[in-house]
Amino acid sequence: MTLSYQIENIVEARRAGEEVAVADFGHEAWGRARPAHIARYWSGEAAPEGRHAEARVVWTDAALVVKFDCRQEEPLVVNPAPNLREKTIGLWDRDVCEIFVAPDPSAPERYFEFEAAPTGEWIDLAIHWRPQGRETDWRYRSRMQTAAHLGEDSLTVAIRIPFKSLGRTPRAGERWRANLFRCVGPDPVYRYLAWQPTHTEQPNFHVPESFGWLVFK
Repeated sequence: MTLSYQIENIVEARRAGEEVAVADFGHEAWGRARPAHIARYWSGEAAPEGRHAEARVVWTDAALVVKFDCRQEEPLVVNPAPNLREKTIGLWDRDVCEIFVAPDPSAPERYFEFEAAPTGEWIDLAIHWRPQGRETDWRYRSRMQTAAHLGEDSLTVAIRIPFKSLGRTPRAGERWRANLFRCVGPDPVYRYLAWQPTHTEQPNFHVPESFGWLVFK
């Protein structure tokens, strides 16, 4: 069964019976959520196992919560002086976990980008993708929350996104468009992993037609 979820472009968001705090990595809801495997570079090429990650998604009345469980077998690439008071522009140039979400499946070109770093730094953006270029709302404010824990050879990063900031709350059975990513390591090219590879010539996560499906259970 797990293999089929690796092949298909579906990740389940499991309903939690109570609110899940962003730093509650041991909450029982995570045990019922199926993992989405982040094991390939944006190009589709297999990434080394030491960079693999699994993402699980749960949802509540108030928020979407995603947890990334990552292998971490190399030194972190992080900001030595993180700023946690405001969004960090350029966070994607360091180690980070990301989720892109398009609540309207008929308009995947309008989506939201959320990133969290091992330091707790974050960025949230509202994006309208156009063939002539992206329109980015740098002032978008989601009130997202982040948490992270670094183990001996592992890293856990979580992001909590209020549904108010996404414009709507889903119902069970709905499908949104989404993708999940991980940036890891110092290499300027081979550091961009994707759940659903975008298959662009150069690393690029902003390819809405490559998004998979986020299914609310």
